Amino acid sequence: MNASLSRIKSAWSTPEYLASRDRQLWSREAGIRICDLAAATSLGGRASELAGRSVLLVAHDQLAAALALIELDGVAGRIVVCPPDVGNKHLGSIIETAAVNAVVSDGHSPDVSGAGHIPHVICNTSLVPIEAEPQGEATTEWILLSSGTSSGMPKLVVHTLASLIAPVRSSPDPGPLVVWGTFYDIRRYGGLQIFLRAILGKGSMVLSSAEESVADHLTRLREHAVTHLSGTPSHWRRLLMSSGAGVIAPRYIRLSGEIADQPILDTLQATYPESVVGHAFASTEAGVAFEVNDGVAGFPAHFLGQRGSVEMKVVDQSLRIRSDRTALRYLGDQNGEIADRDGFVDTGDIVEHRGNRYHFLGRRNGVVNIGGMKVHPEEIEAIINSHPRVAVSVVKPRRNPILGAVVSAEVVLKPEQSDAPSASGKIEEEILNLCRQALPPHKVPATLHLVPALDIADAGKIVRHNA
Repeated sequence: MNASLSRIKSAWSTPEYLASRDRQLWSREAGIRICDLAAATSLGGRASELAGRSVLLVAHDQLAAALALIELDGVAGRIVVCPPDVGNKHLGSIIETAAVNAVVSDGHSPDVSGAGHIPHVICNTSLVPIEAEPQGEATTEWILLSSGTSSGMPKLVVHTLASLIAPVRSSPDPGPLVVWGTFYDIRRYGGLQIFLRAILGKGSMVLSSAEESVADHLTRLREHAVTHLSGTPSHWRRLLMSSGAGVIAPRYIRLSGEIADQPILDTLQATYPESVVGHAFASTEAGVAFEVNDGVAGFPAHFLGQRGSVEMKVVDQSLRIRSDRTALRYLGDQNGEIADRDGFVDTGDIVEHRGNRYHFLGRRNGVVNIGGMKVHPEEIEAIINSHPRVAVSVVKPRRNPILGAVVSAEVVLKPEQSDAPSASGKIEEEILNLCRQALPPHKVPATLHLVPALDIADAGKIVRHNA
């Protein structure tokens, strides 16, 4: 797997791969057999024009973007993998920082006029046979966009194919007839990991679509007999609130991107009793640190201090990671270093040691001050979510003239529960009593509101705004 994806394409025409001609990539609109990519192009035969260039990939269609990634790695000097939700106001800065000198889009791209008069190649899902194409000689930089800063500008994180596929290399073979699905967009780190697992392993993959409902996505997952499915806890909670949650029967369920608390792990195991329910810790900068498949929140304490491809330690309660999966650097002068001089990445995720396990409390930059005391909203949410009638919750600070701030919670109930005022009041009181029993007084919500839904960002995480 040290070769580029463009070189790996040649293996897809060998007898071993041709024996599995049903391996496919499916979008909402189309399906592509992976073996057909060995002698075809999605770039109209124009890949050679992009050799050595810094290419901005801004396709609207996720399948078109996937095919372009396969063709560009090893040919382009740099691929700036642009998620669909990046606004036009940031594109100019991204283009300048990444020294973009070519664009690949599917004709529905944002305004890329800031890139100037440079090659613009169209990618699409209609493959064209090709006899010869550029061989993958370059070590292509993959530029992934991390979370935005306080100004909203995303960070540009530099990976190579080697760092991206390191977790895939070290994972056990999932066996034959694997059909991966993910609620992520593959242009984000979490989705890209699943995409690489599918195309470099024995799998097919069902791509998500921002334009389809949960019910329609579930229908496609059922039609293609998905076996392995990944998403954030928020993705999974939204699925569980759908009446169609029972139409799929995955063998493996994977959570990442947010804290996987015990209530969501237990609910998924109860809903899909034949599945292995696991959760992974990863970030765009640090890569995949570990996967836990025992159905328990947190991770075993013995993970710390182990030598191997991934090393972890805790400093001032913050999890730090050193591995061959870590990004190389940030692009630009304003973002600092990714790793310290010993090679460890400070993830900013705060953990607490309880018994033989570490549990995640929340993000260091997500701590709120309540009466002079630090509070992790996720800790309170885990208690609220443990109530059997709660689907999901979000905790945030609310301004208070005396304490400065108090805890406020918004709660979404499972759809089968009554919305009668009397029933709602009873449930609110039960949730507050649960918090009073499990939390110190300053962490108990001063206000609690039942709401129909919570905002979920395009990355699959709950949107947190201070009240």
